[in-house]
Amino acid sequence: MRVLTVIGARPQFIKAAAVGYAMEAARQQGAEIQSILLHTGQHYDARMSQVFFEELGLQPPDYNLAVGSMSHGAQTGRMLEGIEQIIESGQFDAVLVYGDTNSTMAGALAAAKLHIPVAHVEAGLRSFNRRMPEELNRIVTDHLSEWLFCPTETAAANLREEGVRKGVLVVGDVMYELVVRFGLEAQVPAALGGLEPGSYVLGTIHRAENTDDPSRLTAIFAAFGAIAGDHVVAVPLHPRTRRLLRELCVTIPEQVRIVEPFGYRDMLGAQSAAAVVVTDSGGVQKEAFWLGVPCVTVRDQTEWLETLAEGRNMLSPADPNLMEAAIRVQLSRGRLSRPIVHDAAAASTIVGTLTSAFS
Repeated sequence: MRVLTVIGARPQFIKAAAVGYAMEAARQQGAEIQSILLHTGQHYDARMSQVFFEELGLQPPDYNLAVGSMSHGAQTGRMLEGIEQIIESGQFDAVLVYGDTNSTMAGALAAAKLHIPVAHVEAGLRSFNRRMPEELNRIVTDHLSEWLFCPTETAAANLREEGVRKGVLVVGDVMYELVVRFGLEAQVPAALGGLEPGSYVLGTIHRAENTDDPSRLTAIFAAFGAIAGDHVVAVPLHPRTRRLLRELCVTIPEQVRIVEPFGYRDMLGAQSAAAVVVTDSGGVQKEAFWLGVPCVTVRDQTEWLETLAEGRNMLSPADPNLMEAAIRVQLSRGRLSRPIVHDAAAASTIVGTLTSAFS
């Protein structure tokens, strides 16, 4: 079996690494499976891309489209053109896509138009907010896919509501496998040297709904500034967010500690030792949940409803007063127990399903 794996952004590097480990294990057991890796270049900064390949042992990309940052339409169009050319140049049995980025949808759409079956890892997630570009990417990708690998029963139920039943499998979450693999040994990163576990709030902000709106971005950093009066607030800043802060002339409070983006293990360590995580990232929400760290998600909805159980994760609009109140509630909770998660060996189930289909 020859699979084209399409990735382009930080969360996809992590998920592809987990499935890559399972593919290697299957090959050692005699399975004939070849993965050709295509990097769209959606995340192109070395701190958001290359470091993950090195830390997680991902094979270097066989193809890199180097698309970079641009408008949604232009970026997706460039990806479609490049992915289509690569599919046409090789004999692929399936195209494997992850998550909900423009790279995900472009990979699915290019494959479907060329009649190559699509496998979607992390299928069925819904925030029910179609103003989010990620939501549109999820919906389109799911309705084009032959195999829909769902992380939760809720995700499978969402697909049933949309009339999608064929090829739906609840396999568990491939990201959880890496948290178990690396999270227990993670340490406070050197960039946060001198900070004791539980002494700081970790913030990550990158979604367009927050970064492209000057009022929302200003409100978020105002809330960080208010909290930083009693707790250190450390923000590993996404390159795009850094650029927009500069372009929109948003003031960063002096007491907020801005650091460079972390690699995977450092990010796990930073989250694990934080008193509270404040984020708009789907992946970071989940990681905080699994690590037992209270979380505030700066969004009106989340596709990860399970994280809201027992108040482990709280939603907050980008309002400085409401955000500050939510963070203080979570700070008052202290360290949480790690939730019981039934490890379904998601990655090996995905690989087993695909190899069985072509054996």
